[in-house]
Amino acid sequence: MFSNVVTIFPSEKEIIGCILNGIMTARYNFANWTSNELYLSYAPVKFLEIHVSQEIAKLKNKPEIFIDATIADILRCSLPKRDAFHQFMHERCLSQGLISVTLDERLFHRSENSSISRVVITLKNGVHHIEDEYIEDIENICKLLNHDKREDTSLDYGVFAFYLDISNTARKKASERISSIIKAFDEIVLKYSNLSSNLIDGNIRQIENIGEWAVGCYVIEPIWTKDSN
Repeated sequence: MFSNVVTIFPSEKEIIGCILNGIMTARYNFANWTSNELYLSYAPVKFLEIHVSQEIAKLKNKPEIFIDATIADILRCSLPKRDAFHQFMHERCLSQGLISVTLDERLFHRSENSSISRVVITLKNGVHHIEDEYIEDIENICKLLNHDKREDTSLDYGVFAFYLDISNTARKKASERISSIIKAFDEIVLKYSNLSSNLIDGNIRQIENIGEWAVGCYVIEPIWTKDSN
């Protein structure tokens, strides 16, 4: 299914850079449009999705970009057999849901079934502490990516990207919050012997007399992806 497709897909470094830049731009725009009266955490999630998608669309070799693709559709476009998604979801206890942004190969479509998914990105705004919703997001990404061999899927990696901001009066500082969130994520990924993960950015920025904010990309990828690089 995948071997006969010849396209240029942007590197992981390029995509992660676009995600971080997109969230940074969203932060700047939201502050500018609201006269700096509101934190980005008050913006709807779609605000992040649109800005991140716009950044990725600026790439010279831009992929196809889909917002809110269903898990079933992603599986149809990533498994070797498109009709295997029902069994795959049943065996892995994957319920139907939406992924914030999905990146596909950019190719000539001979039919509506010719899409090939490569990257899944979950975007979360106002992440202040660990929530069941985030745990489920990480588990879903792991289930989509966990395969024995490269030829079992077209997906390269998944990203949980987040924005956090807190005021100076917050009891827990941003660094402590991020550490506990990443620890919880790591515990999930470690259950899968074929997967690895790392946090990109996550640096704490200070706003004098106001508070702290941070942007991060928690990247999950199959071990065979690293071996092939």
